[in-house]
Amino acid sequence: MERIDHSTVKKLVKKHQSDKHSKGISTWTHLVSMLFMQLGHRDSLRDIQNGLRSLSASKNHLNIGKVPSKSSLSDLNAKRNADFFQDLYFDLLSQLEPSLKRQKQYAKRLKRKVFLMDSSIIPLCLSLFDWAKYRTSKGALKLHAVLDYDNGLPSYACLSDGKMADINAAKPLSFSSGSVLVVDRGYVDFEWLFNLDSKGVFFVTRLKSNHHFEAVADAPVKSTNPDLHLDQDIRLRVIAPKRPILKSFAWYTCGTLKDRLTLK
Repeated sequence: MERIDHSTVKKLVKKHQSDKHSKGISTWTHLVSMLFMQLGHRDSLRDIQNGLRSLSASKNHLNIGKVPSKSSLSDLNAKRNADFFQDLYFDLLSQLEPSLKRQKQYAKRLKRKVFLMDSSIIPLCLSLFDWAKYRTSKGALKLHAVLDYDNGLPSYACLSDGKMADINAAKPLSFSSGSVLVVDRGYVDFEWLFNLDSKGVFFVTRLKSNHHFEAVADAPVKSTNPDLHLDQDIRLRVIAPKRPILKSFAWYTCGTLKDRLTLK
């Protein structure tokens, strides 16, 4: 709790008027109660109430006088303005995660909303979860998530069976015009990418090794990165009525092509 600046708490309480109609339970006491639930792995409001009452010697240290009842906590969880907790979270995050400040500065310079999309396999024991089919002797779920680059928080997440292809989970999603979507090779589906482009969504991805393309134009490399060698406009060699021109960058390490980044 020492990481939380009390002056910041008072400022946010005043800003959001979160102590108004609080039934004698201050915002600070409410915050301590909910943190106690998370850190103490409490499963119910009754557990929070009984657990805080058992800490009689520590109540003064935690700066709480009255332990809230379960009915008061239930009422405050439903009615207290959540903006206080949101602002306090981001204040703590900026203190404890310095890289977030750099991300926000970059996103501000870019002047576009940036989303990062990827998936993760969650292994499961097939003998216990026989419905989680993945491989012959393995079970798994797959978590599909879209992160907001600006704050590092998920803006979308869903679970599927382990066999679902990344692109199949991505196709139903929509993104605002002018935003930038960053994905890996698992999402390279030209029909889907074309739909993103037609809706004004920019994308950044990596070309698969078996994709064939032709260079349309070369541009001078402006980056100071010594491994960045090429800046090209490319056109994919595919049979299609319209073949859009993409921007491509190539990285070489010790003379070997390591990666090719493509964006639109």
